[in-house]
Amino acid sequence: MSSATLTFDQDIWQPKYNPWLIAVVVALGAFMEVLDTSIANVALPYMAGSLAASNDQSTWVLTSYLVSNAIVLPMSGWLAVRFGRKRFFTGCLAIFTVSSLLCGLAPNLGLLLLFRVLQGAGGGGLQPMAQAILADTFPPHQRGLAFALYGITAVMAPTIGPTLGGWITFNYSWRWIFYINIPVGILTWLLVRRFVEDPPYLKRLRGAGIKLDYIGIAFLTIGIGALQVLLDKGQEDDWFGSNFITTLVIVAAVCLISLVIWEWFNKAPIIDVRLFKHFNFASANLMMFMLGVSLFSSLVLMPQFLQTLLGYTSQLAGLALSAGGLVLLVEMPIIGQLTGKIHARRLIAFGWLALSIAMFYSTRRIDLQLSFSAAAWLRIAQVFGLGFLFVPITLAAYVGIPPEKNNAVAGIVNFMRNMGSSVGTSLVTTLIARRSQFHQLRLVEQTRIDNPTFVNAAQGLTQHFANAGLGRHEALATAYASIYRSLQAQAATLAYVDTFMVLCMCAAIMFCVSFFLKKNALGGGATIAE
Repeated sequence: MSSATLTFDQDIWQPKYNPWLIAVVVALGAFMEVLDTSIANVALPYMAGSLAASNDQSTWVLTSYLVSNAIVLPMSGWLAVRFGRKRFFTGCLAIFTVSSLLCGLAPNLGLLLLFRVLQGAGGGGLQPMAQAILADTFPPHQRGLAFALYGITAVMAPTIGPTLGGWITFNYSWRWIFYINIPVGILTWLLVRRFVEDPPYLKRLRGAGIKLDYIGIAFLTIGIGALQVLLDKGQEDDWFGSNFITTLVIVAAVCLISLVIWEWFNKAPIIDVRLFKHFNFASANLMMFMLGVSLFSSLVLMPQFLQTLLGYTSQLAGLALSAGGLVLLVEMPIIGQLTGKIHARRLIAFGWLALSIAMFYSTRRIDLQLSFSAAAWLRIAQVFGLGFLFVPITLAAYVGIPPEKNNAVAGIVNFMRNMGSSVGTSLVTTLIARRSQFHQLRLVEQTRIDNPTFVNAAQGLTQHFANAGLGRHEALATAYASIYRSLQAQAATLAYVDTFMVLCMCAAIMFCVSFFLKKNALGGGATIAE
């Protein structure tokens, strides 16, 4: 069947039910899945204690989910064509919901990890299929608003995940962070079965028959699995200082390069890598990757800074971040409407510029005297630019792509964002650790007996502790310990400043790239305007 016929079918096809009803239904499924990528983070110590596991072992609860999720994401487009998108979506919902129940019931760590793998595999199809369904359900002039609804789920869920997970674990049990998926999953499954349908072109493609690409699946599974594990465990194992991490790097590089080459020449690839011949698609995926880096980097940096250096509780740190979430909630629908009046690349350029300025501003505002209100406003500044990126970048990815590729586009775009989140988390963790060591060494060089500032500080603290009742030697030791703790805090603060500067420069580079994007047809269309 020709692309022109498929395009014509898509132009005249309309869903039986209200598109916004369908949008809410599929967004609910996507929200539930994205929430599970972060809700378990704060519950790990409780899981470790309950299942008689170490803290290091408990981190595999996160890693196992992310690995299976990352493997399914890029091949979800192929799976949707092979089995039918509605059938694939409902199947993923069923697997995700049942495995959530099993995770909550798991009696030991081994079974919990197995069920998390199943949960991640089921969840891997929910995000891209929700986006693809929206792309087919809405006409071009409404697609921006539809993607804004999806964007709210993709951006808000990881923001509220840690706070919600901490509250549930503290007040009930860590098992309830999995049980809450069950009623939502059942309701969503019933609603999808009732209201969602496949467009005509998908039904024709499904009937055409597709060969199973065993070699591509093997390369994808091994390569993405190795990449995800090394990103999650790299800093913990000192990167290339570990033979395990070095081996994973080699395996991931060999498998992923082989995957691209194999899929490029395969007539029925599980991942349509030839889509990257479209400049807009390739650029949009790069930007979506960087969006994932920026979103999750700041999502890790701010609560970590507030809790480790300023002594905030997890609940108070979550409240400081919540203002940013509210801004995104209001901002996303407005951006969706703006896509009908302003070309996506201009919105994208503004978003990257605003994000770069916000990250630079963060380097000037981060210090050990940061107040709660200042932290809240700083978070608002950091997320303001993100609202201008998600929807326009998603629209830019579809420019020049025929409708029959919508499933593949959605799978790859969501995969790139998820990998960006993994890279961003790993990046900031490594930068904070390494730059803290660097600044600590530099500050230690100033703690010499020939430095009058250090000598005066030590003498003053010693006298203070002596006046409090300590002996001379004990007061001196306590003074030195106090100075060292202060030095460590200052070194860590400088490391956060360095990390925000790196994010600032990355956003500035993306700002420059955005001007090379082709214009989309106003209204959210996927045709090239120039």
